[in-house]
Amino acid sequence: MANILRLDSSKAGFSDKLDLLLARETDTGDDVQGLVADILKNVKQRGNAALYEFTERFDAWHCSDQSVEISRERMATAWNAVSDQDRAALTLAVERIRAYHEHQLQQDWDYTDEAGLTLGQRITALDRVGLYVPGGKAAYPSSVLMNAVPAVVAGVREIVMVVPTPRGEMNELVLAAAFISGVQRGFAVGGAQAVAALAYGTETIPAVDKIVGPGNKFVAAAKRQVFGTCGIDMIAGPSEIVVVADGGHPAWLAADFLSQAEHDEAAQSILISTDAGLLKQVEASIEAHLAVLPRAAIARASVEAHGALILVSSLQEAADVVNIIAPEHLELALEDPEALLPSIRHAGAIFLGHFVPEALGDYVAGPNHVLPTNRTARFSSPLGVYDFQKRTSVIRSTRAGVQAIGAAAAHLAHREGLQAHALTLELRLNDNHDS
Repeated sequence: MANILRLDSSKAGFSDKLDLLLARETDTGDDVQGLVADILKNVKQRGNAALYEFTERFDAWHCSDQSVEISRERMATAWNAVSDQDRAALTLAVERIRAYHEHQLQQDWDYTDEAGLTLGQRITALDRVGLYVPGGKAAYPSSVLMNAVPAVVAGVREIVMVVPTPRGEMNELVLAAAFISGVQRGFAVGGAQAVAALAYGTETIPAVDKIVGPGNKFVAAAKRQVFGTCGIDMIAGPSEIVVVADGGHPAWLAADFLSQAEHDEAAQSILISTDAGLLKQVEASIEAHLAVLPRAAIARASVEAHGALILVSSLQEAADVVNIIAPEHLELALEDPEALLPSIRHAGAIFLGHFVPEALGDYVAGPNHVLPTNRTARFSSPLGVYDFQKRTSVIRSTRAGVQAIGAAAAHLAHREGLQAHALTLELRLNDNHDS
């Protein structure tokens, strides 16, 4: 039987134990930060030469200017090479993701106030974004779709993808996903060196305005360090799920519990229930699934190190615990999930009812699966069209508008000791020339 932590909210010390459970080491230590800083510095200074050296060192692949680029033609070849079922699933996913994200499109707006000023906002898309597609323990074509499609919807001019290719092996489904989702250029590099190439540019890889997409701790550290040179979406940590259940099939709940644990050993799965008997049944079903799952070793390590089964006294208390956790994924596997929904303040994505497992959202439901982790759902949102657009303020005024509010602005400028600021206003307030 998997050794999964059991917590009871009615027992002394529950809050401290919950805090300890959530205090996963998801960030990177000084050793990783130092290594990443060295990689970034080298790629910034030496471009392709450093990029290729690090790729050979970490991915055991000797690449070149010719072999590193993945053209649209190569993506099209992959699209034609995958199965009809693959193409049908990818097409369905793209259509649904696009339809959802089209609802997020922002529009220009303006209004004229009582002083006669017309104030507004313009929405413009980023010029070029870099999409990091994780590799290693698994290939993630779904990540390509979730990052590229909202960028296309937003109107980004150029989407550049980087993807690790250990030993030079490319995943055809990832390349097919890049083709159908609208990626224009791809490069067969990964890790911190790929983030550096996107941030600073090399002789082959163009510098981008923003880097999006999840990766390992080295990628996360690199994104943190290049922020400011370019934008980033978020610092994504290991995946996590919380399931709140008041009944349902134990085998379903156990599978949902394990769905994130199989990502990697640092992932976190938590089940919360008011029913101690249900928790026991789910625990048995978890063991039954682990006996047959191909990635059982990874999932078992995850749940034994970071998983928990939590007994609470009421569903309202369950909601309180959820808001403390602020999980990436939240399943409300309840008979009446809508009743509890208003009590949930912090979660990346919420799945309502017994027939909406998190995996549906990972692939074809439509909402983005790039979500805030490690309790950052308290202040962050899922990736969306708004991440690929920026807002610009627009201010128009007539002479009458300046006459109405300019004196107050000049007064505040004087109070701040910024006399030139005040002068720009006073000249206009005292000038009788028409313009």
